Amino acid sequence: MAGAGRRRLSEEGFELVAEQFKVFAEPMRLKLVYALMDGEKKVSELVEETGGLQANVSKHLGILLDAGVVKRRKQGTSSYYRIADEKVYELCDLMCGSVESRLSGRLEGLVLSS
Repeated sequence: MAGAGRRRLSEEGFELVAEQFKVFAEPMRLKLVYALMDGEKKVSELVEETGGLQANVSKHLGILLDAGVVKRRKQGTSSYYRIADEKVYELCDLMCGSVESRLSGRLEGLVLSS
């Protein structure tokens, strides 16, 4: 049933999809998205949770914001970020599950070959 329900994209569509995937091609941005899957958080919470430097976290949040992956809400001097599109949860679950399965398979292969 490969390809069932597949949508046809224009050249512009393929370009836009590629641009979105580029946004996720950076480990710090993936860590930020993963941290935000628990809900809205302040920048300081994201710094603590990811172990990143404040300037680096802010830079990557700006890229995610520009790409429409996250939304920002300002309250006083604090900025709060959240996932903008719930489809991001599905994408992360799909990719993380796939990677986890591959890593488990590798680990099982290492154990069996020992």
